[in-house]
Amino acid sequence: MIKRIKNKVFQKIHTGNLVYNTCWEDPRCDRALLDLNAESRLVMLTSAGCNALDYLLDAPRSIDCVDMNPRQNALLDLKKTFFQQTDHDTLFQFFGAGQHPQAEAVFRSAIQDHLTDFAQQYWHQNWHFFAGKGLRNRFYWHGSAGTAAFVVKSILEINPATKRLLHQLFDCEDLAAQQACYAQLEPRVMHFFTRWLFNRHVFQSMLGVPEIQQQLAKKSYRDGMAGYVQQCFRKVFTGQSLRDNYFWKVYLLGSYSSDCCPNYLQSNHFYTLQNRVNRLQSHTATLSQFLQNNPGQYTHFILLDHQDWMAAHNRPALEEEWQLILDNAAPHAKILLRSAAETVDFIPTFAQEKLRLDTEKVAKIQAADRVGTYASTLLATVN
Repeated sequence: MIKRIKNKVFQKIHTGNLVYNTCWEDPRCDRALLDLNAESRLVMLTSAGCNALDYLLDAPRSIDCVDMNPRQNALLDLKKTFFQQTDHDTLFQFFGAGQHPQAEAVFRSAIQDHLTDFAQQYWHQNWHFFAGKGLRNRFYWHGSAGTAAFVVKSILEINPATKRLLHQLFDCEDLAAQQACYAQLEPRVMHFFTRWLFNRHVFQSMLGVPEIQQQLAKKSYRDGMAGYVQQCFRKVFTGQSLRDNYFWKVYLLGSYSSDCCPNYLQSNHFYTLQNRVNRLQSHTATLSQFLQNNPGQYTHFILLDHQDWMAAHNRPALEEEWQLILDNAAPHAKILLRSAAETVDFIPTFAQEKLRLDTEKVAKIQAADRVGTYASTLLATVN
């Protein structure tokens, strides 16, 4: 009964809101793993659209972005329209700083008439995400994941010394200084209340973490999700430089900077992406529905971590998805997925027989992953 209620809570949050306002997978690792080129035809989950834009820098032929949540596709549509209808400064003000003093005027004069119908309706209601007003005065404090991040940030910044250390962490000149800073910061971040919060199902659902992934953490860490989060913090904040780690910067500080932001927000990439953004198409559907309605020979499938939930709750749908992937895979197509499990053991036998895993390449490249919140990454090539 409790498990059923938790799943309903997750589904309500995950399908009724904008969940992800930024992608939570490192595209630098992805591009090194995927070997994209001018003949590549990608199928991927949309998320916040940041990584789809990043992949365009490798000039693939097409990218089809698929998401059950139309709000995620509306966010990608909004970003595409900013490339098509504005300039880099305007794009960065909205999605780098996360606020614009004339947000409504820009939306009405340059953006709204060029959006898809659903995106136009959604952003007409929610352009205030960018208005820079109120407590949540940046775009990155909106959406369910952004709201969760705002709650944590607000708790931490009650103490001025903790706020100072958070900002100092991203300004450290070398790894030794960063490690010393984090040693002071960790007890201030991982205290009784935040540990309690990290272990709440509603909070994790806001971040897009389903019950099955929470249960995996409870099996591996005595303190459950709080223990898992602490381990992730230590890995990211003490194991590599944060100078270009825009993933954690935006959720701890609320905005990007010009020298620490996704590739799509860098000025030197603006015109390249402006010329290629029409290669992105979004589809509100499940991955299986998309492949049934758009059969083809796709070279890359980027599945994020959604199969964790399917493996636990809908095995027939998981098997259907794998069969459709194989049916629509070009020769030697690559499949990339992530999981909260240390070992991905849910791939159907019929699919395993047609896949070749590249564990060495994954281990080498994922060592530089700037996100650090997934237990495993799988890269497979279709035989």
